[in-house]
Amino acid sequence: MTEAIDVFTHNQAAWNLQAAQGCAWSKPVSSEEIRAARAGTWSARLTPGPLPSGWMDDVRGLRILCLAAGGGQQAPILAAAGADVTVFDFSEGQLEQDRKVAARDGLDLRCVQGDMRDLSIFADASFDLVFHPISNLYVPDVRPVWRECARVLVSQGQLLSSFWNPVVFVADRDQTLSAQGLVRPNRRLPYSDIAHLTASDLAAKRERGEALVFGHTLADQIGGQLDAGFVLTGFHEDWQPQPRFVVENVMPTFIATRAAKR
Repeated sequence: MTEAIDVFTHNQAAWNLQAAQGCAWSKPVSSEEIRAARAGTWSARLTPGPLPSGWMDDVRGLRILCLAAGGGQQAPILAAAGADVTVFDFSEGQLEQDRKVAARDGLDLRCVQGDMRDLSIFADASFDLVFHPISNLYVPDVRPVWRECARVLVSQGQLLSSFWNPVVFVADRDQTLSAQGLVRPNRRLPYSDIAHLTASDLAAKRERGEALVFGHTLADQIGGQLDAGFVLTGFHEDWQPQPRFVVENVMPTFIATRAAKR
């Protein structure tokens, strides 16, 4: 049961810690990358590889919400490429990275702290595009995220999002099996650290300050977008460049979607 644990506060603290430690998602882009973006050479990533052609080729003049996407990476690049960018994240540490890049390189970039499930700080139809790289595994229910994305987008506005294929959540983490290249599925979707970890493993994870994660079904990830009023206009899979789980050696486990608000 999630009621006994304040997931938002715990995961917020976990990501503040990650930012302080300089994890991979908290390493700001360089001034060289910002100069290149200003000159028209840039890329923004939902998955490890580049976006499919046509998904977001020209952002000049677009009002973009980088949702749960702090860390000084995607938002500054898009701002340098000519977009009107707001970055929204629950981690003050992650947002501080964006502020540093903006100050360093003279970017007009707004940073707002909050919960990705509640965008009430923004009026209806405030954005032309929402850019939402992998992050909704940190909330127990993803459907409110899609509903809020639909509300803040203009008609025909674009939602670019990414998430894990839920297959990565179904197997246990027995290192003996992994060493043999074996997978033992024993976790029924939707996955929740709170529901599926043993009490001792959950306590240890919280003590280490690690974020709690949730593996949402495709019915909630993709069906949830459709139910919120989107039409799917693009689907992309990508490989994990540094596989951690056995399944990542045999199938792409990153999923990205492009959707338009009806």
